[in-house]
Amino acid sequence: MADLEAELNALKAKVQNLEDKEAVRTLRYRYHQYINDDRFDEIADLFTDDAVVEIGYVLRSAGREEIHAAFVAMPSGVKFLKQFIHNHIVDVDGDAATGVSYFEAKYAAKDGTSLVVAGKYDEDYVRTPDGWRISRMVVELYFTTPLELGWAIENPHFLGSGGKIEQQPTAG
Repeated sequence: MADLEAELNALKAKVQNLEDKEAVRTLRYRYHQYINDDRFDEIADLFTDDAVVEIGYVLRSAGREEIHAAFVAMPSGVKFLKQFIHNHIVDVDGDAATGVSYFEAKYAAKDGTSLVVAGKYDEDYVRTPDGWRISRMVVELYFTTPLELGWAIENPHFLGSGGKIEQQPTAG
């Protein structure tokens, strides 16, 4: 009987882990759905009250109010913004989780410049009474470059704050 109970508890733990991973993945997918559907006003609801967001050299916000303000302002610099996520790997440990995913994005600036963008999301998540939320989002931008220049140039970083298109200084 003890073996059966132990096996049942192990199965319950596995199912809970799978449910938690799926909930975190849905949270990540919801973020991209809001971006792609121009629902920027709803994005902050995906974060904890004390969350931190760092999007490369473009944006740093702390706290849900700052995050909300940053995302609501984001579409003011672009005519078109779509993101496509890949390979979301999630690890759950109780009420905390980490995740890594990769993305490609297409942007059209107000001046008509088309940008191709790629990078990586590195995140922490926590279980809250309202479900899983993002507590830390760090985006490493691999390139943000005008389509006509491509990403194989020496410094392929052109996306500035507010969607302004200008080549960013190289680190060093």
